[in-house]
Amino acid sequence: MTTPEGTPQAASGTAGTPARPTRVLLVDDDALVRAGLRMILSSAEDLEVVGEAENGAQAVEGVAAHRPDIVLMDVRMPVMDGLSAAKAITARPQAPAVVMLTTFDLDEYVFQALQAGATGFLLKDTPPRELVAAVRVVAAGEAMLSPTVTRRLVGHYAADAVNPRRREAAERLQLLTEREREVLGAVGRGLSNAEIGRELFMSEATVKTHVSRLLTKLEAHNRVQVAIVAHDAGLLDG
Repeated sequence: MTTPEGTPQAASGTAGTPARPTRVLLVDDDALVRAGLRMILSSAEDLEVVGEAENGAQAVEGVAAHRPDIVLMDVRMPVMDGLSAAKAITARPQAPAVVMLTTFDLDEYVFQALQAGATGFLLKDTPPRELVAAVRVVAAGEAMLSPTVTRRLVGHYAADAVNPRRREAAERLQLLTEREREVLGAVGRGLSNAEIGRELFMSEATVKTHVSRLLTKLEAHNRVQVAIVAHDAGLLDG
């Protein structure tokens, strides 16, 4: 996995009050994998593992019980797989971010999970330092995937049934202003808010506002879904 650009700091608390650690729920049917993830994440002062689950059904229950900020969840599990659990979790009000764990960087279920509302995915063999950095990126609300990985994901996901989706995406773009289309194209290329700001000569706060509007207008759960719309609409062609 490509190292995310920079390592966002944990959200700051009020003056004189330390920030609350990012709460993480671990979901994997392999106890050794969960133990390894817990050890890695617990080494960071700004991350807290609040619970574990060994299948998707337990994950849904764990979200209700522990109210995590992020769910790190395996794709393939018994009882309820990660895809079904992701759909159930992201449909909840104030849902946590869901990041899928996989041993394959092009696992077919990952693309379905992204469509269901998952924020992205991590390989299980991601080095510890990069794993912690990726979780921090998700906690900060930024794009977790590097531009290269984003292009691969979007391109693979959108490889079939291009024409119907292109027509639908073009109709959705009619809701956007010209500036929002520019930001959409930049998100589609996997740029971070800071990089979009530099390219389009906007403050990072203004970029965040535009991204928020894109999420609302395009009825997207996260930046990866926004990137898929950009691809489907042909904004990344050429």
